[in-house]
Amino acid sequence: MPSANLPVAAPARPRLRLSLSLCMAAATFVAVPFLQGRADAQTPRPAAPASAKPSPTPVPAASAQPGRAASRPRNIIFVLVDDLRFDGMGFLQPGLLHTPNIDRMAREGTYFPNAVTTSSLCSPSRATILTGMTARNHGIVDNNDSSEAGLTFFPAYLQQAGYQTAYIGKWHMGQASAGPRAGFNRWISFRGQGDYYPTTGISPADIAAGKRHMLNVDGQEVAQKGYITDELTDYAMDWLERGRDQSKPFFLYLSHKGVHSDPLPPPRYAHQYDKAQFTLPASAANTPENYRGKPMWVYNQRNTWHGIDFFYNSDMKMTEYLKYYYGTLSAIDDSLGRIMTYLRKTGQDKDTLVVFTSDNGFQIGDHGLIDKRTAYEASVRVPLLIWEPGTVPAATVNSGRLRGLDFAPTFLTAAGVPTMPQQFEGQNAWGLLTGAMTPAQWNPSDFIYEYYWEWTFPQTPTTFAITRGNLKYIQYHGIYDRDELYDLAADPTEMHNLADDPAHVQDKVTLRRALYQQMANNRGQHMIPYSQRLSIGAVRRMQGGTGPAPFPAEWQVGPNRDDRMDDMMPDSPAKVQARAAGRPFMVAPTVDQQFKQIPQK
Repeated sequence: MPSANLPVAAPARPRLRLSLSLCMAAATFVAVPFLQGRADAQTPRPAAPASAKPSPTPVPAASAQPGRAASRPRNIIFVLVDDLRFDGMGFLQPGLLHTPNIDRMAREGTYFPNAVTTSSLCSPSRATILTGMTARNHGIVDNNDSSEAGLTFFPAYLQQAGYQTAYIGKWHMGQASAGPRAGFNRWISFRGQGDYYPTTGISPADIAAGKRHMLNVDGQEVAQKGYITDELTDYAMDWLERGRDQSKPFFLYLSHKGVHSDPLPPPRYAHQYDKAQFTLPASAANTPENYRGKPMWVYNQRNTWHGIDFFYNSDMKMTEYLKYYYGTLSAIDDSLGRIMTYLRKTGQDKDTLVVFTSDNGFQIGDHGLIDKRTAYEASVRVPLLIWEPGTVPAATVNSGRLRGLDFAPTFLTAAGVPTMPQQFEGQNAWGLLTGAMTPAQWNPSDFIYEYYWEWTFPQTPTTFAITRGNLKYIQYHGIYDRDELYDLAADPTEMHNLADDPAHVQDKVTLRRALYQQMANNRGQHMIPYSQRLSIGAVRRMQGGTGPAPFPAEWQVGPNRDDRMDDMMPDSPAKVQARAAGRPFMVAPTVDQQFKQIPQK
């Protein structure tokens, strides 16, 4: 596209300069106030109305003036990594991780340390990005082939605005199909998680017979030829250079398989981290201090498929696993470098918005857990870098909180589309991205998190959470366990559960009520969606390993107490005061005690 003479808005906030040398030691850089945006006072903002079967009919965009539609269409490249931890980039861990192209993107663009996902699981997160809807409304609630019926993906709206669109990579939601979806002019994908190499997991006899993993290229089955990250990038570059209408703006969605388990690096990076010394979070240790105030399910998960003691039912150490994980990331870094080099060489860098992020976070022993799914920070936080020279401020750390839910309305705004489809529930963040709006002005909605119990991996319960300001409240559905409340400013690693702290009873009550209200679906219902169960799931535990958690000590009481109904009464300051005074909030003698008070004949 020809470059437009668009005035560059000066950012209304100080910039933090980033460079490989300036990114300091990891601990120092991480001290940049990641939670600053969460400390801002936030006014709850109701979600935009959504439709179970959304119509392409647009409605006026409800966005702040600084976020109004861009004055010209621009190209957009969205690069999605799978399961990349929020701090898994070289500029955040200098001297340990090697990601030169990601780091350059941080120097030349803006880093958003408070980016989060509303559902930390592959399929629900991807569906939210593509539809601009929450899981309770789009219905893709787990990785078990939920239906896509009635869903409209936002690239279809870009097509209506004159864009050429391409989807290349992992789809992994709905219909168990790798076939093309509506909204894309070019389509390359594969079934499920895909495979790093053309023959991994195929028997020698089948390999000899010519069997290979397959890609779906515009509806045709084509054999995978090489390492998946490189091959997907080859397809992306071919489309960018030769396969599209060069007279039209374009949208490319490049969805990598890496670094999802089990991560296999390409040969060139097979031994990149052989000598690396990775350190696990302090909360990975099995100590009473680490589990004080934590729900029982967290401890019980320690010795499971998603627990640090028996993760993926192997005896591998996480410090070894991370060598494969980050070696696999290096190929993605190469891919990003190829794309950015193409944009610079063709003069399209100032006309192309590039977004680099992950579908969800990844725990590497945080609270004794691995993988994602939980509402803890390491699970819900995702890396996010945004780049467009002259439009997106360079070398900047922006504390504004962005959700995967916000991408769809923001991309349509960046494309110059003046109205938003009714289905979108997120907020238009274009003004935040360009610096026209400061993080203090951004005023994001409450961060609502939802995860629905999945029978294939039954270790993690249905989880709902709300973050408002610095406070995060987490509750669980259908499980006999604690809830949680954390002050993320004072306790960013979530080690001190305040749910039973008398000083925070009103905070808990307020957030619990707000969470319930905002978790209503677009029909005003409070429903728990679920998919068909086909087996018992991954329930194995390491023989002789960590045992089950005890019930909390404060739950251990004697019989016939007058306050036996208190825990069922709504929490309130009055109930806390009664407990502190050692008296029942609601006197409830047992039936035999009451019987003794009845006048006898």
